[in-house]
Order: sequence, then structure tokens, then C-alpha cells
Amino acid sequence: MDSADSAADPLVLDLRGTGAAPLRLVGGKALNLGKLVAAGLPVPRGFCLTTVAYELAAPPGLAALAAELDALGSRAAADAAALGPIARRARTLIQEAPIPPGVDAAVRKTYQAMGANVPVAVRSSATAEDLPFASFAGQQDSYLDVVGAAAVVEAVRRCWASLWSERAVAYRSGNGISNRDVGLAVVVQAMVDAATAGVLFTANPVTGTRTETVINASQGTGQAVVSGAVNPDQFVLDTATTGLIQRTPGGTDAGRSPSLDDPQLRELTALGDGVQHLFGAPQDIEWAIDAGGKIWLTQSRPITTLYPLPEPGDAAAGAAAPVRVYICGTLFQGLTRPITPLGLTVLEMMRNSKGPWKYVNPGLRMYVDLTAVARSKSGRAYLLRVLPLADGRSGAVLPALLADPRFSVIERPLRASIRNALRKGSGTTPPGRKGSNEQTASLGLLVGLLPALIRPVFRPAAELRRAMNYGTQLEASLVLAEPASAARRLDHTEQILARTINGLIQATLPGPSAGYIMLAVARRLLRGIVPPRELEAVLRGLPHNVTTDMDLELWQLSVSIGDDPVSRGEFLTKPPEELAAAYLAGKLPPQAQSGVRGFLARYGHRAVAEIDLGMPRWSEEPDHILGMISNYLRVEDPEQAPDRQFARAAEHAEDRIRSLVERARARSPWRARALALSLRRVRQLAGLRELPKFYIVLVLGEMHRQLLRVGADMAAAGVMAAADDVFFLDFDEIRVGLRGADLHNIIADRRRLYANELRRRRIPRLLLSDGTDVEAALMAKSPAAGALAGTPASAGTATGRVRVILDPVGAHLEPGDILVAPSTDPGWTPLFMTAGALVMEMGGVISHGAVVAREFGIPAVVGVPDATTRLRTGQMITVDGSAGTITAQL
Repeated sequence: MDSADSAADPLVLDLRGTGAAPLRLVGGKALNLGKLVAAGLPVPRGFCLTTVAYELAAPPGLAALAAELDALGSRAAADAAALGPIARRARTLIQEAPIPPGVDAAVRKTYQAMGANVPVAVRSSATAEDLPFASFAGQQDSYLDVVGAAAVVEAVRRCWASLWSERAVAYRSGNGISNRDVGLAVVVQAMVDAATAGVLFTANPVTGTRTETVINASQGTGQAVVSGAVNPDQFVLDTATTGLIQRTPGGTDAGRSPSLDDPQLRELTALGDGVQHLFGAPQDIEWAIDAGGKIWLTQSRPITTLYPLPEPGDAAAGAAAPVRVYICGTLFQGLTRPITPLGLTVLEMMRNSKGPWKYVNPGLRMYVDLTAVARSKSGRAYLLRVLPLADGRSGAVLPALLADPRFSVIERPLRASIRNALRKGSGTTPPGRKGSNEQTASLGLLVGLLPALIRPVFRPAAELRRAMNYGTQLEASLVLAEPASAARRLDHTEQILARTINGLIQATLPGPSAGYIMLAVARRLLRGIVPPRELEAVLRGLPHNVTTDMDLELWQLSVSIGDDPVSRGEFLTKPPEELAAAYLAGKLPPQAQSGVRGFLARYGHRAVAEIDLGMPRWSEEPDHILGMISNYLRVEDPEQAPDRQFARAAEHAEDRIRSLVERARARSPWRARALALSLRRVRQLAGLRELPKFYIVLVLGEMHRQLLRVGADMAAAGVMAAADDVFFLDFDEIRVGLRGADLHNIIADRRRLYANELRRRRIPRLLLSDGTDVEAALMAKSPAAGALAGTPASAGTATGRVRVILDPVGAHLEPGDILVAPSTDPGWTPLFMTAGALVMEMGGVISHGAVVAREFGIPAVVGVPDATTRLRTGQMITVDGSAGTITAQL
């Protein structure tokens, strides 16, 4: 705040005036209380000592300490050793500095005007507090039952000092809030002589359900509830009807009366709903009921942990809106992180031309509307069969979802179904029915693929050549003639998908599809002979898998680097970021520089989270790949070498085929011949499953490269700060920027949202339109037992040390370590080559991590809830990939 502003701003404001004051002057708590007062809601009287007082009292040297904390950045948020000493020095400065006489006099005068020795609550109100994206709940201190002017002044000082507590500093750093930009106001309010008090949530904070109110209450002041000192009574109510859904007593005394009666519950629910409408978002409200039965509101702040609604308009419609169900599509790609805005735009461009599915992007993640499928008899059968394979945890909660009467089957009359089908076939689509046109187009593409699905079965070698030759043609089509203007690059980028996506599908999808169709045939031929899981071994060590080939090439590169003493020394002593800087400067030892350059020439378009157009490609940031080479150089046991493991997996698969064919021969010779052909085609074709995505990522890589060039031009023109800001815009906004419009503010807002979503740990896999996380709601009703278990994904057992890895870039994994991760995509697979086993929070038996684990022959358990928090790095565990269990070793 500059001096001109400070001179004009008051030291003290009555709470009746803080609702219209700027956040920088009164802080979040006082601002919200002022809005409650202005709306006529019951708030205890009081005043706000503004941030002007804090700035007058701030001692010399505080600004320098704030700058020092900011320099540490968000990486130090959890590092108490780094943050703690600086925070303590800042806090000591505040505690020892004299309070300016004018501030002291203003506090005493305003407090005394409230009455003689009135008990008050003295509470911090920070300018970075009660924000829509960060509540700062409990980060600064509050003091209750403060009596006397001198005691109030001292409580004010302690509130100021609490702005620099280790927890508050860490919270700010973790949320990307500058320590130099924060200030602190202080709220002084008359205490409520509370008979009962507690907290009210206008949305269920556990399940996310926006139509439920959750109230925690206990006898006495609400501080005991907020601090966790007591087990409160909990009440869950339907907000619209105020009907009680669930009552959970907090104490162990069976004869104790509930802390709230039904009329009080209804009144509190109605008050909370009014506050929610006032602020336009779900609220966390502290309240108290005095001895006369009057309800007082002592604080309101946004609930910042709720996952965003799939379609915010549904919240406005309330209970009247039909409930819909969405599934997180990006989780099926192995992504828990958000996708950049331009990345979502490109995914939408790809998917809109492929069918009638409806997509939404809450939390910068892609969700698919499953409502119509869930309410169809055939759709339900499909989901129950396929979803457990794709994601075990989604499959586990699906039956409970389908049992919900809101998703009961809608039977379509046979005549109407036939009429609808005929209308689509004739091309007479009602006006505005774009989805029907898309469905027809999608059906046409599928019909066109049918002959192509038969072709690979009879000519697998020709199919392999066709798929590989397409890659050469695709690379040629991506080339843009130089020199090119930024506008030309943008046009080229936007047109690439339209030119390539259909041809890509037709060229690459038939082969792997035929391979998996033949796997289904084999499963049918073996029915009654062997359990279906015995077929899994056939998929080990598959040839023609471009991702596996890439991993093995990376291993061979590490072998060549290890043979050069100078290169080996560099990779074993320097961190990945230093190696990357040396490579980009052309300063790695010659053998390493040449080898890495060759590898990235083939695979540099790939990335971690590579389906997101905005993610840096390995060619730009090779830290991840160079870190993997360093990991491989630590493999000393020849039997742990990835090429040996892959070869053993392939031999095991061939042995299993021979065994299965012999067992089928005992049933009949023709069955054995048919099975042998089926399994041979599986081995020849199923490995191509990674090729369609590989080519799509090749396209995305070229788009990314061209857009970075566009972004560099825009940054040079001053319309945005950095070249990669371009990925936080859409194509139309980029065009506006090329004409000179300033885009700094819109990019800053989107980067802030993206950063907030990066910090989110729990992503709903099944999400209802009312905000309900289906899995969380089910677990709230039936909490899971303590055992760690998930979906068996790759057979075998392994015992080793846990290595929890949340981001593969720069990750270190010793040979034999158990890799524990939220999820994985192809960018993670180099880690698999030295892992002893895999444990994932996401996924099912057909998810990427599970498939690659089987191919390398390492045990894997997927869909393990909260594995990255329940297991710790260094812990010894045994992973049983057949039983789906993880056992801690004592």
C-alpha cells in the first residue's frame, strides 16, 4: 500500500462499514463480517483495526525478511528447516517493536466505547485470508474472552505476530501468495455468552454435495469445535427442505441430549443458505447460540477444498435440476494433474468430431457425461463389464451408483428406438441436433473400420508395415515451410488436427484392435479349460510396442554412456537439472551429447502428461530422461537389466502359449489350432496399442513447438510475459493477442487457477452434478478397513523399499525399489525398468501402468486408495500382484 493510500485510510472502522471497504484495508474476515452486517444478519457488534495500524507498527527489517521468504519459493513450503528461522525472526521483530502511540490510543478509545470491561474476541483478519482459493483457516491467531483495554492492545500485537508463524508462512508459500504483499487487520467483537456453538458448512465438505448442510455443534463456545478439542455432534440436513438426513452424536454418553433441537437445526440451515446466496459460493460459518436462544454468526469464509461443479449452472437450479454423473477421462490417461487451457481446447477439438459424448472440464480436467449410459440397460451392462478393467476403484463404487434411484433405467419403447435409428440412417436430423450428426459420423467411421479390422488377422506383417509407413507420411505432413509468420504458424497448428486425426485412426487402430479381438477369441476358446487370468502372461514382453522400444533404447543409451568413464562420472555426480543445462548448451561429454541428441531426435516430442499440449516436451526439458539414465547407471545386477527382464517376460509368454495350446489340445485338435492362431496374432498385433497415441503425441509435439514460436513473438511484443503463456489462452485469444491486445491479466488468473489445481490431491473419479464425489460419499457411509488393497494388475510378488514419487521428472529410483505413484502415463515408463513392483492410486487392469508392468513382468497393484500418503518412502513392503495386496514388513 503506498503512502498516499495510507494517509487517506482510517485506523479503525465499525463492522457496519467494513463490508464496503477494500480487502487490502480490512482483510478477509472483517470484510465478510461487514457484508453479513449489511445484509441484516445477526453478527456481534465490534470494530476493525485496519491494516494501516499494522503498517505503522511494522518494524524496519520486516520487508527484507518477507523478501527472503519469497525467494525460497513454494518448494520450501513444507521445509520447516528453511522457513522456520526466518519466520521466527520476523515474529520476534513484531513482538519487540513498540506499538505506535496513535494506534494504541485508537484501540483503547474504540474498545472503551463498547462499554466497561466488555469481554471481547480479538481475531486476525489477514489480507490473504478467506479468499475463494485459500481460506487460511486457523493460520493466524485469535484470542477469546479478552477483558480490559491493555489486554486488547496486547492481543492485537499477538495477532500481528501470528502473521509470521511457521504455519502461516508455509501456507502462504504453498499457495503461491507473496509474503511481501500481505497485511493484517484485527477484528474486535463482543463475546457471545454461548450455550451452544459450532461450525456450519453449506456444502458437505467430505463428499462435496452442494445440496447438503453439515452442522457440527457442542455445548459452550465454538472454539472447542474449531480446534478439535471435543467430539461435536454432527448433523447432515437437506438444504432445500431442512430435513434431517443423518445425526451422529459426538460423545460417548448414551443418555446425553443432542446439542441442537430440530427447530434450531432448521433455523441454522436456513441462515446458512442465506449466507451462501449472499456470497455466491459455499461457506464455512462459525456460529453461537446465546442463553436466550438467539443465533449469532461470528465468521463466514468460503469452503476452498470443494471440487468444482461439472456445470456451475446446475447449482443455481438447485434440487430441481436432474442429477447427472460424470467420469474423469483424464484419470484414464494416467493424469491426476490439471490440463492447461489450450490443452483442453485441443482435446475438445479432437473429441467433438468423434461422437455424441458430452464433455465438461471442472478443475481443468476432462470429465465425460455418463448419465445416458448409466440409465440404459445395455449401457449399465457395458459399464459393469468394462469399468472395473479400466479403473478398479471406479468399478468398485459403480454398483452403489447404479442402485441410486436417481439413475434408474429409462426404458425406451422399441418403436421409438427403431424410428430414431431410421431417422439417423436417413440423415434427417432435427434442427439443432448436432450430437446426432456427430453420432452418425462416428458410426460411419466405425463401419469404415470393419474391413480394416479383419485385414490384420490374415496379413499381420503387412499391417505392421502399413502402420509404420503412416508415421513417415505423418511426419512429412507436419512440416511447415519456413520462413513463416506467427499468424501462419497459428493457422498451421489449428489445421493439423483436422487434416490428420481421421487418417491416423484408420491407419493405426485396426492392428491393435484386431490383436485384442483375438485375445477375446482365445479367452472364449479357453472357457472351462483355464481361468481367464492365466491369459495375462501372454501379454508379457509384447513386440512392436513403441513405448517399450523407447524404454529399451534409453537403456541401451545408458549402457553406452556407462562405457565412457567421463560420461558416467558426469551422470553419477550431477543432478538432472545440471545435466539438462549442459545438454542444451551442447556441453555434455561428446559420447553422451551425441547419444542423447539421437534419442531425442526420435522421442523428443514426448513428455510427462504428454496428452496436454501445454506440457514441455523432452526436447525442451530433458531433465526427466537424463535422470532416468542416471538411475539406470546404478543397476549393478545383470539380471535386473531391463533388456534381460523384457527378454524373460517374452520367453515366459511363449512358454504360456505352448502350455495353453497343449491344454486346449486335450479338449480337441481344432480348438488347439484356433487357439494357437489367436495367440500368435495377439503377440504380433497387441503391442501396437501404443502406436495411435504415439502418433497423436507426435502431432501434439509439433503443435507445441509451433505455438512456442508464436508465444515467443507475443512475449517480445509485450502482450504477455513468457512464451509458454500461450498455453493459457485459446486460439481466438491468441489471434487477438497477435493484433496487440494485452493478455497479462487473463493469463495471470488462469495460471493462478492452474497452480491451485496442481496442489489438489484428491480428484473425484465419479462426480455428480451436485458436486458429490461418489467414492467419497460411499466411503463416508462405510469407511475402509486399515488394510492396503487394490486391483491385482500384474502377477507376482516383490519385497522392497517404498519410493513414493508424485512427479517422475528428476525422480530417483534405486533398482528393486517399489514405485508408489498416484498414476502413470508413458512418460513414467522408464522408471518401470528398474522398479521391483508398482503400486498406483488410480487405474485398472487395462490402464497404462498395469499393461506396462505386465510387459516387464513386475508385480503391480493398482487402484489403491491414498497409497501415496499411507505408504512412506523407505518403508519395506511386499506387493502381491496376484492377490492385490500390500503388506508392511516388520
